[in-house]
Amino acid sequence: MISINLVLPHEDDPVIYRGPIIAETVKQFWSDVVWDDVDFLFVDMLPERDVPLTVFQSLPVDGIIVVTSPQDLVSMIVGKAVKMAKMMNIPVLGIVENYSYLACPDCGKHISVFGESHIDEVAAHYELPVLAKLPIDPKLAAAVDAGKIEDAKLPDELSGALKTVEGLL
Repeated sequence: MISINLVLPHEDDPVIYRGPIIAETVKQFWSDVVWDDVDFLFVDMLPERDVPLTVFQSLPVDGIIVVTSPQDLVSMIVGKAVKMAKMMNIPVLGIVENYSYLACPDCGKHISVFGESHIDEVAAHYELPVLAKLPIDPKLAAAVDAGKIEDAKLPDELSGALKTVEGLL
């Protein structure tokens, strides 16, 4: 794993880079880090043009998964990401919705904290599969905060996305 935060003098220092500098940093992470036998590389890209454009043009990309959330405004951002990938001839493998719901710890009822999901309609519009609708999981968040994500139980809902990525091998 590599992160811009790992090369900052202090972990609480802000990253005050313009888009082109961030894009070059991502490129440098690919070219200057000694990666050993990489099967998958996940690049977390903000929905702006410089980083995705750099990644699409300079890294060997077999496909992308668009990760979104249930808010209405997000469907516009998803559309931009999908259209950009298609313009760059990058396959879009599907869509994952994060923060889709919170399962009540007492009764199991799904609570739509961020509003009702429209991911199925958005995915249908772009003719893409919905690979997962991930819940808000306080236990998973605690594992991340504790630096123990590898010990956490991944949500069962993630299996569709994992199968899609494994299919690239």
